Order: sequence, then structure tokens, then C-alpha cells
Amino acid sequence: MDQKSVPEATTTKELTAIEIGKILELLPHRYPFLMIDKIIEVDGDNSGIGIKNVTFNEPQFQGHFPAEPIFPGVLIIEGMAQTAGAMAIAANIDTGKHLVYLLTVDKCKFRKPAGPGDRIEYHLKKIRLRKGMGWYEARAIVDGQLIAEAEIGAMIALDKK
Repeated sequence: MDQKSVPEATTTKELTAIEIGKILELLPHRYPFLMIDKIIEVDGDNSGIGIKNVTFNEPQFQGHFPAEPIFPGVLIIEGMAQTAGAMAIAANIDTGKHLVYLLTVDKCKFRKPAGPGDRIEYHLKKIRLRKGMGWYEARAIVDGQLIAEAEIGAMIALDKK
């Protein structure tokens, strides 16, 4: 697939929240792989809080683990990346469809599991954005407790389809 990098924007749009309808416009992810329900407290692509309401009827709980359902850590990381991608695209891109490719996950630590009934908040803060690539400090929080953290790097590319 031919990819064209998106140039760095000089200004960002002001947003306060990104609802699910807009997230579906920004990201190609769909059920069962969309890991955010909305994004609140958005400050352009500088910071924001992605929300994931974890429910028992999600397919991963059929095998992870039926007797003690735990939301997989890799999906927590994916939720962080989706939050960063949606914020960056919403703040910097005016036209065309774009894709976000996860490039790096650094300094990742899982501290406590999440499960059905939890509301995961993905707190994202931009470290830097350069030449269509962005790096974010990400923290996953449930009920005020840190459950995971990482530094996420991603690239925004024009979707040629």
C-alpha cells in the first residue's frame, strides 16, 4: 500500500469533545475493535481524555478469561493509540480520509487489571508532533487509579482508498 505522510499543521482546531459519530468519521476502526466511546476535555492535539466503557458482552471476555474477565492489556494500549489518533486527525486534518499507524510503544507498564463495568479513561498528552508523526504520553485510569501507562508513537497517513 502506497502511503503519503501528512505534513505538520501550523494551527490546530479548537475542540472540547469528540463524540462517537465524529470518532467513526475520523478512524477506520469498527466493532469489535473500536476501543473508545468518546473523547472529552480535548485541547486540540495537545491533550484529551478518551473514554472506554467496558461491558461484559464484548467478545474478548469469551476467552480472556471466562471465569475472571480481564480487559486485555494490548487493547488498553490500542485505546490509547486510537485516542491519540482521533485527536491528531480532528485537530490537524481538514480533508480526505486518513489512517493512523501505531509505530512505537515505549515505557509501557500495567499496574492493575480492568474488567466489565469499568470506565477506562485514556489521559493523553502530546510530547511532540513532527512530519505527520506524533508521540504521546498516555495513562489509563479507572476510578482515579492508574492501571497502565505508556508512550505511544504513531504516523498519520492519507488513505488512498
